[in-house]
Amino acid sequence: MKNVAKTGLMVALACLLAGNAWADHWHHPRTSVELGFYWGGPWWYPHYYPYPVYGPPVVVVPPPSPPPVYIEQPRAAPPLEPGYWYYCREAQAYYPYVKECPSPWEKVAPQPRQ
Repeated sequence: MKNVAKTGLMVALACLLAGNAWADHWHHPRTSVELGFYWGGPWWYPHYYPYPVYGPPVVVVPPPSPPPVYIEQPRAAPPLEPGYWYYCREAQAYYPYVKECPSPWEKVAPQPRQ
């Protein structure tokens, strides 16, 4: 544990002294001559970058929607008047035993049972 504390103290002290070392560096200008090999064009030309190539825009065309389907409902039978029986002459039967009649329904007054 003592080594960890000593190491931490040394790192903190080094960080504090490093800031002071650079605080006054402008009063002592540094001059140097550097030699080296340069590969490229003159320094005033920018680096060569080709023009960007953009692909064509993505066009998404959804398939056409199918036309709406209208289902025509059959005509409702006209409401029957209460108190009458309805007779179909072609079927020779009464409503509700026969639901559809090709000929017009005949109104018949109800008769008591005999």
